[in-house]
Amino acid sequence: MRTAWADGPEFVTQCPIRPGGSYSCFSCKGLNHGFFHEEQESGGIGIPSTSCGELRAPEQLPTPPMPSPSMASPVISTNAPAKYIEVCRLLSCAHPCTDTTVIPARAGETNLFRFINAALNTELFVAIAGHKMTVVGADASYTKPFTTSVLMLGPGQTTDVLVTMDQPVSRYYIAARAYASAQGVPFDNTTTTAILEYDCGFSEPVRVVQPAFPALPAYNDTRAASAFSAGIKSLSRVSVPGPVDENLFFTVGLGLFGCPAGKTCGGPNNTRFGASMNNVSFVLPDSYSILQAHYQGVPGVFTTDFPAVPPVQFDYTSQNISRSLWQPIAGTKVYKLKYGSVVQLVLQGTNIFAAENHPIHIHGYDFYILAEGFGNFNPAKDNAKFNLVDPPMRNTVGVPVNGWAVIRFVANNPGVWLMHCHLDVHITWGLAMAFLVEDGVGELQSLEAPPVDLPPC
Repeated sequence: MRTAWADGPEFVTQCPIRPGGSYSCFSCKGLNHGFFHEEQESGGIGIPSTSCGELRAPEQLPTPPMPSPSMASPVISTNAPAKYIEVCRLLSCAHPCTDTTVIPARAGETNLFRFINAALNTELFVAIAGHKMTVVGADASYTKPFTTSVLMLGPGQTTDVLVTMDQPVSRYYIAARAYASAQGVPFDNTTTTAILEYDCGFSEPVRVVQPAFPALPAYNDTRAASAFSAGIKSLSRVSVPGPVDENLFFTVGLGLFGCPAGKTCGGPNNTRFGASMNNVSFVLPDSYSILQAHYQGVPGVFTTDFPAVPPVQFDYTSQNISRSLWQPIAGTKVYKLKYGSVVQLVLQGTNIFAAENHPIHIHGYDFYILAEGFGNFNPAKDNAKFNLVDPPMRNTVGVPVNGWAVIRFVANNPGVWLMHCHLDVHITWGLAMAFLVEDGVGELQSLEAPPVDLPPC
């Protein structure tokens, strides 16, 4: 998808689709496989809807780096209160359906599972009782295979795993529960389940037994989350883009706003929760989209002064950050990038109010994750940790709790592209910004004209 008009976040690339209206927003080209999610409104910004959205174009796929599996099952994990793990393509089972999804399998075969975290506010640990998982893909890119007993997915992230049915013929739980890194912050601590059942559909049905349950990490096990992230690498050596044209440093974290006069707010001491990047809390326009304003030259909708570095430098992960730094500045600011520029971005978590693992997602781009770490990023020593051989290609990176991540990409997709935390509540608080990628030379390096059925403002 070359055109930014197909992206979908309301008031970023288009105005909302009005009741009864429609919009044909894209066609698929050069697609591997991924999670297609529709952007819908939640507190004034687009969020992914939880739908069966595994999107594939088999005729265009490169040759997979592993033998063909016996079965492929996309598994969408949510923290909804009803059917917890939904499988988009259910195979027939010999027994009646139950409230818990049952995935059939035959002993000895190797199956491909595509796990998708469609929860809005929960990062998830995932495990299968008695079985190891070999990771072979993440966020629609193949990876160097590695074996693990636990996955960790942020909202919107996908992970492809091969599972060999090498256990005694029985029933085994697939289970997921929260990874909640923020201390003292309430979270959904329910456990979501499906059942992996051997030999389902055979003439001799499996005796109904209580499924075995997997060992899942503690909800705050940051070491387990980091170990999983560190295991993901590109399938082979890659050509990391360089030299770097734009060296950016963005803080990501929470904050507090004063409560408007006469209102009651839910934050500490009647404050209002906020969030920001580089102390700018993102505010959506309310009458015109940023992309339309850019294309048509409409003034007053946004400004191009998003800071390349934090306006104030401080000890970002200190246990005692000055309260004078807790209130961000609200604004609709974008950062301009020249077409073709190589961008290196340090994402630095802060300990303002509560440190947390933030899954940061960029629309319109995949990127290489060069390194992750804890504490304050220090280029003098941390640049040596960069993986410039086989860094993973992702579209969402988890910025570790009280830590940092470094990503790199080429700005070769013109338009306006939202970057935000994939925890829905943080988006509504302003943990977002947008890149404005300028046109290059010629038609293929320039933003296309808007579609004729673009929703009116």
